Amino acid sequence: MATEHVDVLIVGAGLSGIGAACHLQAECPGKSYAILESRGAIGGTWDLFRYPGVRSDSDMFTLGYAFRPWTDSTAIADGPSIRRYIEETASEHGVRDKIRFHHQVVSAAWSSEDARWTVTARRSDTGDTVEITCSWLSVCAGYYRYDEGFRPPFEGEERFAGRFVHPQHWPEDLDLTGKRVVVIGSGATAVTLVPSLAEVAEHVTMLQRTPSYVLSLPGRDPLAQALRARLPARIAYSVVRWKNVLTSAALYQFSRRWPAAARGVLRRMTQKQLPGVDVDTHFNPPYDPWDQRLCLVPDGDLFRVLRSGKASIATDRIAGFTETGIALESGEHLDADVVVTATGLNLLPMGGMSLTVDGAPVDVPETVSYKGMMLSGVPNFTLVIGYTNASWTLKADLVNGYVCRLINHLDRHGYVAATPVAPPEGGHEPFLDLSSGYVQRSLAKLPKQGSHTPWRLHQNYLRDVALMRRGPLDDAGMTFQRAAVRIERSAA
Repeated sequence: MATEHVDVLIVGAGLSGIGAACHLQAECPGKSYAILESRGAIGGTWDLFRYPGVRSDSDMFTLGYAFRPWTDSTAIADGPSIRRYIEETASEHGVRDKIRFHHQVVSAAWSSEDARWTVTARRSDTGDTVEITCSWLSVCAGYYRYDEGFRPPFEGEERFAGRFVHPQHWPEDLDLTGKRVVVIGSGATAVTLVPSLAEVAEHVTMLQRTPSYVLSLPGRDPLAQALRARLPARIAYSVVRWKNVLTSAALYQFSRRWPAAARGVLRRMTQKQLPGVDVDTHFNPPYDPWDQRLCLVPDGDLFRVLRSGKASIATDRIAGFTETGIALESGEHLDADVVVTATGLNLLPMGGMSLTVDGAPVDVPETVSYKGMMLSGVPNFTLVIGYTNASWTLKADLVNGYVCRLINHLDRHGYVAATPVAPPEGGHEPFLDLSSGYVQRSLAKLPKQGSHTPWRLHQNYLRDVALMRRGPLDDAGMTFQRAAVRIERSAA
């Protein structure tokens, strides 16, 4: 039986994968494609995470697709709304029928002689193994490990008589009514959980070893509400989108160039929200703003539950667990019925799949990233990873559009492959520049970046728009290949 072939194979049916398919249909209408999704539903991260209050950590006017307006005025949306937005996009653009669920990609092998990938996937529903070939492989699987989150061991945790819960695997039957809850962590997940759990629990304590910067934003964008009454939806969306892009870029640049001033601004904003709270202990991290992502809270919901007394915050280290809770190094004891370990995520580049090129394994950490989207020495392959300082989808949209430009360029000039070649000095910088634990634990699994364009990740949307929408395709980092000439040897 002949192996099925498609022009483009997309791995993942989340925000990036559905966006990739929509770009292909609009910009490469003659190309065949399929989407392999390891789970049984559309949505990726937004289908996986089901903990109470799960929401975006970027505004929806930039987390939404450029080609499909986010029509709600809600700026920070809840998980179900985001999942519904992705599903509706897939349906409206006719993408849903191209998705093959329960297909976990295991490996992909490139043949220069055939100018195609052979992709092997395991079906989680039947246990069967299938092979599909493609001319271009686009991995839109994000970088979270879906089967497990990060959960460090705790001293004496076996003594605890209550229940442990990790947000990535939230049990549907968990009833926190009247319970004392401790949420361990200080990142986006923790600041999301605390206000939501405080609505039903007797009391919620956020226990953090190191504080985070927390920034309150309006839950609804006032400009979006005003413009929608006066302008067509698409125009209003574009205006608000660019306003938010420029605002977040300005905040990021301000924070990086004048970190002390940015720290002061954030501290004053937090003090205004929490009069009487020791802000310097609980909201003054030892690192500069944007060394890690800022935590956004819509309408200051975290600050509101702290003011009300329904929740509290403890900045301390865990000495060990007792039968009834957590003993801290300061000598304080936190009583708990349930402990939520919002202790982070594990990264898994490319969904754990392995790559080979002409039989040679690709050692991803030894490759250099080209424009943050391709790997040196790997032909016709895209790895979609979003920004760390802005919305994921901003970068994904640029990458997916750039792939279409490359594919059309290959067709116009009679090429069959595009292969980045690493710069002579190689790559020496880490792929991501955040100090967050989940990043630092996984940098050794990611490619490197170089010192200059196109090998440098600028984390700058405005710069990337010029580079990826209008920049040259045949720059110094890219090579193009024509079909291999096959010589038939006749028998003597």
